[in-house]
Amino acid sequence: MTNKVFMVLAFAGVPLSVIGTLMHWSNILLFVIYCITIIALASYMGRATESLAIVTGPRIGGLLNATFGNAVELIISIFALKAGLISVVLASLTGSVLGNLLLVAGLSFFVGGVKYKTQSFNVYDARHNSGLLMFAVIVAFVIPEVFSMTMDEAETITFSIGISVILIALYLAALFFKLVTHRGVYQSKEDDRSSHEEETPEWSKGKAIAVLAISTIAVAYVSENLVHTFEEVGEAFGWTELFIGVVIVAIVGNAAEHASAIIMAYKNKMDIAVEIAVGSTLQVAMFVAPVLVLLSLLFPAAMPLVFTLPELIAMVTAVLLMIVIGNDGETNWFEGATLLAAYVIMGIGFYLL
Repeated sequence: MTNKVFMVLAFAGVPLSVIGTLMHWSNILLFVIYCITIIALASYMGRATESLAIVTGPRIGGLLNATFGNAVELIISIFALKAGLISVVLASLTGSVLGNLLLVAGLSFFVGGVKYKTQSFNVYDARHNSGLLMFAVIVAFVIPEVFSMTMDEAETITFSIGISVILIALYLAALFFKLVTHRGVYQSKEDDRSSHEEETPEWSKGKAIAVLAISTIAVAYVSENLVHTFEEVGEAFGWTELFIGVVIVAIVGNAAEHASAIIMAYKNKMDIAVEIAVGSTLQVAMFVAPVLVLLSLLFPAAMPLVFTLPELIAMVTAVLLMIVIGNDGETNWFEGATLLAAYVIMGIGFYLL
């Protein structure tokens, strides 16, 4: 039933987006149409990556889901950079970290915990990811903020470029570590079960890849137009660029991962659910953010890797909370509720700023 609804929204939303753009409909109406269309297209991307995950296994499947989920946000952010909305881009990166660690993980833990008393996932992956989260958010994001206080604009950009190159290199090294040199060293329960349980993918490998390609192209078109509605929508609803970036863009841009992680948790596939939530956060912090810094050099205004104090404190808090809750390799509904409560508190704070 849900799939049919998303199918209708996607097949109706794309033509309406094109017609509305050409006929210059109200930006507020177009904003709603664009957001619904992106979420519907993201659902197709989620289903396609879920099909590929069955073939490739939980680690690569989670990585694929996180990658294509973040592709939506990356596309939106590139067009926002092109439009000079640097604060919106930085805010959307903040929102992505908070959304993945608190909203996505929180909903996954809560929904899965309602069905099962406790759920477990690979504790070795959890501890490995904890170290990377500490580095990516607390070291690579906080250090530029501190050092930039005594730097001019040009020095800050140069420093941001250096950090971005290091982050990308370390992220690629982390993938090489997990998928090549230490693949299978820290075996998960889910990997063991996969050898005994066979699940049929919804789509074939070829169809899944084709759906991903078409959906990504459609999302790119809709996202470019979505960016141009931010200013008028913000004025109409009293939303700041910070709130639009942290909450609206982050939720719309990560819709595919949100849905997929929750579905995986409901099916008690916590390795994939956690890989989507935490793996996506790492990808945003260590790959998407530095790539955007480097891409911004092609536009009139370069983007420094410097966040506001509320953004930094919120991200650091989310990381520490996730590490404390997830480091034992077990979850329950109350831990999910705790993460969700933290997300709501931060959302209210960003709305009132």
